[in-house]
Formats: sequence, C-alpha cells, structure tokens
Amino acid sequence: MNSLPERSENEQAAGASQSDSEAHDESLGRFSPERLRLNQDFLSQVGVKKALLTVPVRKPAKEWFIRVHPNETYRLQTAVLELKEEREIYIIDPNIWSELQTESTVGTRVFFTAMNRQNMLFLWPIRLPGVDGRIDEWNRSAMEAATMAAEGWVRVASNMSLGAYEVYQATANLPDAEWPELPFEEILRIAFKDRMIDDLDHPVLQKLRGEA
Repeated sequence: MNSLPERSENEQAAGASQSDSEAHDESLGRFSPERLRLNQDFLSQVGVKKALLTVPVRKPAKEWFIRVHPNETYRLQTAVLELKEEREIYIIDPNIWSELQTESTVGTRVFFTAMNRQNMLFLWPIRLPGVDGRIDEWNRSAMEAATMAAEGWVRVASNMSLGAYEVYQATANLPDAEWPELPFEEILRIAFKDRMIDDLDHPVLQKLRGEA
C-alpha cells in the first residue's frame, strides 16, 4: 500500500497559520466591527470625492470665520424676490424683470460665493444700493466685510447698537479655503434648483396676488 508523503515543516506551519486565521475570523463573527472596520487609507485609495448636493443661500453665522471666493466671476448681481417670513430668496428670470418692478418683495442682490472653516459652501446675499445710490449701514458694512473676506479669513457679527456689522480678522496663519472644482453656473443651479421664477404664473407670484 502506498502511503501519503509527509508534509514539510513549512507546509505544516502555513496550514496551521491559515487555520488560525480562519478560526480568528470565525471567532470574530461576520458582523464584528473589528473585522469590518475600514482602515484609514481606504478612502484615499479608492479616490472617493464628496458630491456637492446643497448650497445654502444665507448670511454667515456670527461664530463662523469665512472666506469669499477671490475670483469675481464667482459673484452675481441680479434681481430677486425675497419672502422674509419664509426666509427664502428666488432668482427672477430677466425676461420678466420689467413685469415685477413694482412688486414690494422684489429687489437687487449681489451673491458672493463663500465658505466657512468647516468647508461648507454657501451663497451670501447682500442688498445692492437703490437707484438713488443709497444703501443702509447694514448692507454697506456687509459689502465691506465680503471684500475683506476675499483677502483673508474674517468673522462677521452684527452690532445692534451700532446698526451695522463688525468684522474681526483672523490673526492665526490659517490654511486657505478648499474651493470645489465647479463652475459658478453649477453652484447657482444647485443653490436655486427649486427657486427660479421664470413665469408670471409661478406659484409664488400667484400666492402674492392672492390667486392661490
């Protein structure tokens, strides 16, 4: 009778190691956090990139340090309709600007592309001067703050007794903002995807006229 050849010491050691590994995995269980947890390099290895799905249209919070995109092509002066109670701003299509000039909720704004230290991208709306060139202190100081934020990190806080915004410049050598590689048109599309008024029968206008 032929006998099976004896395994070498290396083969025996490898077999034992494999058995130990399988036993270890089995002891951990299929859903063990230790077995399933990603290593720190995994996301960089697979090249994950966060999608930009939301761009808030808002003023900066008083505790934020912010930057404004230094490229002026990432700014927009346009006509808007603002619903203050709902805290919503709608962009108006130029084709119907003339039809809405007398509407009290319609005005002009400049939108600055901005970002806070937590890398949250947002559009900062600031009221433009009226046809007479006049502008209140709140919006004048906000415009100055936005100009300063294009040069470095600033914090913008309202001062009710002063009737204007105060600006605090960061004294630390903070790293620059990491701007997303998106054209300004795409940022506008994301920010206003459901808030573009391009028809006089738009539901918002119907509501203002008492038709809905």
